[in-house]
Amino acid sequence: MLAAKGAIFTYLVILLVSPSSRLLKIPPSTGKEAIFIEELGWRVVIRGISWCRNKRRNEEEETADMSFRRGSGGGGGGGGELSTRGMVSKKWTFLLCIGSFCVGLLFINSWTMPEAKDMIRATGTENSKMNLVSNDCNLRTLNKKGESKEILGKISNTPEDLQTLDKTISNLEVELAAARAAQESILASAPPTETLNPTETTGTRKYLMVVGINTAFSSRRRRDSVRATWMPQGEKRKKMEEEKGIIIRFVIGHSATPGGILDKAIEAEHNKHGDFMRLDHVEGYLELSAKTKIYFATAVSMWDADFYVKVDDDVHVNIATLGMTLAKQRKTKPRAYLGCMKSGPVLAQKGVRYHEPEYWKFGEEGNKYFRHATGQLYAISKDLASYISLNQHLLHKYANEDVSLGSWFIGLDVEHIDDRRLCCSTPPDCEWKAQAGNVCVASFDWSCSGICNSAERIKEVHRRCGEGEKALWNASF
Repeated sequence: MLAAKGAIFTYLVILLVSPSSRLLKIPPSTGKEAIFIEELGWRVVIRGISWCRNKRRNEEEETADMSFRRGSGGGGGGGGELSTRGMVSKKWTFLLCIGSFCVGLLFINSWTMPEAKDMIRATGTENSKMNLVSNDCNLRTLNKKGESKEILGKISNTPEDLQTLDKTISNLEVELAAARAAQESILASAPPTETLNPTETTGTRKYLMVVGINTAFSSRRRRDSVRATWMPQGEKRKKMEEEKGIIIRFVIGHSATPGGILDKAIEAEHNKHGDFMRLDHVEGYLELSAKTKIYFATAVSMWDADFYVKVDDDVHVNIATLGMTLAKQRKTKPRAYLGCMKSGPVLAQKGVRYHEPEYWKFGEEGNKYFRHATGQLYAISKDLASYISLNQHLLHKYANEDVSLGSWFIGLDVEHIDDRRLCCSTPPDCEWKAQAGNVCVASFDWSCSGICNSAERIKEVHRRCGEGEKALWNASF
């Protein structure tokens, strides 16, 4: 009796505290917890039914045994006591069966399984999809014979339409790449805003251009000469970023031994000037193509700009003239690739400067490269930088970084803009052009692929070919 009453009490407690109980108005659980509770409920129901069935079977055996004993004339008193216990046991058996069934239903929280409904709906949806696919296939089969000749005739007679279609598809692919890159930059985990400079937070404002100055660990004197000439410092640099929308940073990766003396020297220099952009890249001359790719991918994720510029640290730049040159292309050419376009020879001979190990890909020996911007300075629009960011793991790297960049745009609907002001020679060439009112964007020596001995000579180039400090603050982009 006490055991039976304890069982009833236990079921009543389960009835009241069950997470899916309607008596307490607690909403049912979801996900894995709901599946576990439902499975538990069904197990309680099944166990209750099995217990009732076994109990009934035991009672029948006891009744048969009692009848046998009565028939044999022994144990009358014991039989009456056994009968009384059997009567009580049937009552509690009935109550326990009902309790098990009810508790199980309360765990399930419905007379039918929710998964069954979802399965029915999913099955219905899949059937409808299958019907659509099969109908579409039938329609295509019916129309294929009748329309194939007509379609082929139209295509053969309209090559202009094919060109337009190819251009439209190319445009859509580039726009899709830009949209995906923008979405990834938003969703990507970024450092907390309080640890970044105001100009380095993503999504805060729109900039005209980001200028990345390619530099190396051994180029400290070059960097200082750039800071002393055409790159604004301190408050002027912050003012240029806020008022003119121009970001300028020295771009460098890390050494082969991260945290070593070279990296610590760059960190100390950055703490002093705050003008570095660090890349997840191992520095090395033979890794310039990879560095260029990582630079554009990183820059487009950090700043939302119209153009992204790469320049070497031994080149003199007139920032205001560069800004006005890019601003003219901002609205008319969304996929612009600006620079001094060239098509130099493919050098197959080993040991020479600019040797191309994959020369065989460019045809017969003595062939020239496709048109591409010279590596001292070039600029690309945001769509192209986003394209590089999205496809950086697929883009092939050639030995020369300017060739690699040009190769990434082959097959895309890109506007190649050849502007010779981006590759003027050092004085007197750039000086004469400045006196004639045609200020150069960039100046360097072709023989040195930059200003020869730039750490000493760039000040002279700046004095004779510079646009003047007021040009930047008076410019309107």
